[in-house]
Amino acid sequence: MKTTAPSSAEAASASASATLARFVADHPWQDVPERVRHAACRALLNFFAAALSAARTPTIDAALRTFSRFSGPSQASLAGRAERVDMPTAAALNAMAANLYDFDDTHHPTIIHPTSPIAPALFALAETRPLSGQQLLHAFVLGVEAACRIGNAISPEHYARGWHITSTCGVFGAALASARCLGLDAARNVHVIGAAAVQAGGLVETLGTAVKSISVGNAARNGLLSALLVQEGLDGPAQPLEGERGFLRVVGEAPRLGEVTEGLGERWELLKNAYKPYPCGVVLNPVIDACLELAQAPAVAEGGWRRIASIELRGHPLLRQRTDRPSISSGRQSQVCAQHAVAVSLVRGRAGLAEFSDEAVADPDLRALGSRVVFQDDAAMSVDAVQVRIDFPDGQVLRREISTPRGSLARPLEDHEIEQKLRELNRYGGAGIDADRLIEAVWSLERAPDASLPMRMAARAERAEGEERHP
Repeated sequence: MKTTAPSSAEAASASASATLARFVADHPWQDVPERVRHAACRALLNFFAAALSAARTPTIDAALRTFSRFSGPSQASLAGRAERVDMPTAAALNAMAANLYDFDDTHHPTIIHPTSPIAPALFALAETRPLSGQQLLHAFVLGVEAACRIGNAISPEHYARGWHITSTCGVFGAALASARCLGLDAARNVHVIGAAAVQAGGLVETLGTAVKSISVGNAARNGLLSALLVQEGLDGPAQPLEGERGFLRVVGEAPRLGEVTEGLGERWELLKNAYKPYPCGVVLNPVIDACLELAQAPAVAEGGWRRIASIELRGHPLLRQRTDRPSISSGRQSQVCAQHAVAVSLVRGRAGLAEFSDEAVADPDLRALGSRVVFQDDAAMSVDAVQVRIDFPDGQVLRREISTPRGSLARPLEDHEIEQKLRELNRYGGAGIDADRLIEAVWSLERAPDASLPMRMAARAERAEGEERHP
């Protein structure tokens, strides 16, 4: 029997926390539209692509060494690695790997990267208890819905104040998705929301550094722990989201509670999820698109870029606020640096992980060209748009305007492009797993009796000695 979403009046009379908790506990799989199921598989493919690219980096090595000092039984797999760790550690490390290179998905308009904190918690659970692929997909869809709706209620002011919204809202998605897999009822789901609320954290100030991904890992681990703790009997407040000192009022300005509850089961936030063609902050996508096109111009190609006098970027103020970083020193910082993104796209005509590496950042030609970038704010422009102007000393001017960048909702990556992204990042990261088998396992997950199969396929059987590791 079809379960209908609560009416606006019913939602208004109940608390946002209770309404969301009931929706996650009671929603039937048959009410998930086919296009949402397909979108869930796209999100998981992109998750594995991003995780495999960074799984064998020194950053994840260091995190694994640290967590292993306190790790419990070897219960769960790590994408791209042979080691096995306990459930919470697997959730944390897989989430960190998926987020490290800024190649994860993006929900519009909140800029939450929802899959990185949510999927790892579910795959860790799937290796410790019977869970079908359909159950995992359903929990994932519901977790994304919860995280993004909570984000909608406090956007854009939450992120603008410096909260890393992927981490702060992702923990709720991981918690409620895990609760769904554990079979918790609506009443206990409210406690799960409370447990997640007291563990929500993350700062925008950390962008461009390794510690940014710690809070994403914490969101996955703490979300999973929230559900497990409530399963064991811990309780929480009755209104953890909307209470006078609840999450939304503490970290938002004037939270719009209707964003949490209205249209539940009718409109799906997963359909507003986009996938990056480049390993950088999403606001740089239109900039890179424009510069890759300009790189083909005769005046720029084959060293012509050396004559460039100035490069103007006209865009939404968020472009300057988040990416004006003229003095970067690492590949990780370059992922949120417009000066580097512009220069490397114009000079190399590419924008893959190799172009956002420590080696690329150290290139004196790229540094010199990047120093010629200037910004012009235009609050009327979309964050998906940019106007790039290149001036030469002889008066020649080149212009490109991008309003629908690759990877945006208006111009999404095709399924085959996400599949190819997984293959390429598997090679780049040196994981050496069978990418085609993993791709097939994700697409067929709804019919799989064992939800852990994709993660087990993404894990390495054994680590060979002397393998090259990427920085």
